[in-house]
Amino acid sequence: MSNKPASKVDGSPYAWARLGVSLALMTISGCSMYAVVVVLPAVQAEFGIARADASLPYALTMIGFGVGGLFMGRLADRFGVMVPVLIGAVSLGIGFALAGMAGSIWTFSLAHGLLIGACGSSALFAPLIADTSLWFTRRRGIAVAICASGNYVAGAIWPPVVNHFVAMYGWRNTYEGIGLFCVVTLSALALFLRRRPPAHAADTASSATGGSSLRPFGFSPAVAQSLLCVAGIACCVAMSMPQVHIVAYCGDLGYGVARGAEMLSVMLGFGIVSRLLSGMICDRIGGLPVRNFSNGRLVEAAEGPLQLGGDFIRELNSSRGGQISHACMPGCMIECSNVYVDENGKELVSPLEYETLGLMGSNCGLTHPDQVARVNAVANDLGFGHVYTRQVLAHLGERDCLVGISTSGNSDNLLAGFAAAKRQGAATLGLAGGAGGRMRTSPDVDLCLVVATDSIHRVQETHVTLYHILWDLTHTLLADDRVPARAPR
Repeated sequence: MSNKPASKVDGSPYAWARLGVSLALMTISGCSMYAVVVVLPAVQAEFGIARADASLPYALTMIGFGVGGLFMGRLADRFGVMVPVLIGAVSLGIGFALAGMAGSIWTFSLAHGLLIGACGSSALFAPLIADTSLWFTRRRGIAVAICASGNYVAGAIWPPVVNHFVAMYGWRNTYEGIGLFCVVTLSALALFLRRRPPAHAADTASSATGGSSLRPFGFSPAVAQSLLCVAGIACCVAMSMPQVHIVAYCGDLGYGVARGAEMLSVMLGFGIVSRLLSGMICDRIGGLPVRNFSNGRLVEAAEGPLQLGGDFIRELNSSRGGQISHACMPGCMIECSNVYVDENGKELVSPLEYETLGLMGSNCGLTHPDQVARVNAVANDLGFGHVYTRQVLAHLGERDCLVGISTSGNSDNLLAGFAAAKRQGAATLGLAGGAGGRMRTSPDVDLCLVVATDSIHRVQETHVTLYHILWDLTHTLLADDRVPARAPR
């Protein structure tokens, strides 16, 4: 186990070499996800089954991949990443061999779900990504992206390779060959991961926050982890459908399985570029824009906590008696906003949100939420009474029409804009809610459509609908040659 300081371990030649090994491991083990996609038409034909039944092995592989990752992660935490990688290597070898000898779709599917998915590929994805993140700090984003891109590198390489050997030797012999290749190469590469990762990552995070409990996104770690899992499932459901069926579908259309394998390879090849660019952007700008995007992160992890981060703001605001859960509009059930208070418990602004933190805070070089809250409060007090008036004077003429939307009908800046529009000779249309407010009786509003309800979200929904109807009618009339051009007033 390394006892080197974090600064010497981070991004060292050994860390980058280890990343290269992890990339190779993930690329080779990626055959577990893409081989079955390529052999799907052959398996369907041999077993005489429907396309839905032939898709079952991939579905079980993904289920096993997810469930098995939980157990492989615990093994990696306890014994180091080499142990689950060795288990995965052996499991992939046995799984592909048994699948190649399967006499029915059920045996074929179980081999994929239990051995190739739960015990094989699961050991060579999440544990490797987690391990990689422990060897980097300043370049963690690109390092994790490189490691994770192994999955897409596999998708770019394996489909044409598998298709070639299936055409020459059949899918059963190809599967047995893949199993042997995985056992030999993955086991050898796993030996390079014997060294345990540096133990500074958790200590740095704990000292940076002063020992306070971490609440990612404002949730408990368990809830945050669950939400990330749901997000991952939702993402992969959309991605898996074309990924699984594109090869067989190309065969159905008459293009041939080989063209389908090439299309899958190209599709996933672009995924490599996407992941690498995402990692570079993450390292470059972090989660917040810093000094007009001219710097990287506002605060490095080793320098202390990010005071504009959600964890710090939540703890600070809660300790002062501020509201950490607040609905920014009636009817909201998520209540992700806040009422931010100063050190004396006096409200400064409501809410202090990401857009303000990024554009008024880190982008302007401010580092503490108190500073951002006070700037926000000053901006609120300056007022926007003539924000629409200036736009009307600059752009509106006597042949134009101004449409103004206000849920209450009492917006001063909107009423001022209507007055300016009438002075310009333009027509005016107001959309209001409730009783219509002052907009309903204003002499500067030619026609006011009122949504007679106090339900804010119902008013807004109706306004959006009316706006789109008006927009569609406008374009229809402009495109209709039968409507004569209006003479100037």
